[in-house]
Amino acid sequence: MKPILRAALVSAAIFAPVFLNGAAHAESWTGKASFYSHGTRTASGSRFQPNALTAAHRSLPFGTVLRVTNLANQRSILVTVNDRGPYLRSRILDVSSGAADALGFRGAGIAQVRIEKVDRTASL
Repeated sequence: MKPILRAALVSAAIFAPVFLNGAAHAESWTGKASFYSHGTRTASGSRFQPNALTAAHRSLPFGTVLRVTNLANQRSILVTVNDRGPYLRSRILDVSSGAADALGFRGAGIAQVRIEKVDRTASL
């Protein structure tokens, strides 16, 4: 392999994650979130608590902590995934009614949000 091509490939491998996503290991998504306030048990088996800061996601493991930011007002909270959903494909997350209150969109019902996985092992 030519040295210039090798250097280009190495540079691309090193810098592409930073340029494309802002951080090498950050995971974030943007889309619509809704809220729910009914049910007795979550898919994880825990008791549903409407005022807790919890969320339903289709595939993230139970216990995953997410930073949810309402893009309309920049309010941001941490929620824990403990349920499955949302069932409407146009939405990326369902949050508890308490989380919707904290984010300021309970009255509207849905909001455009950014969700980011929080690395709980990172130093504060």
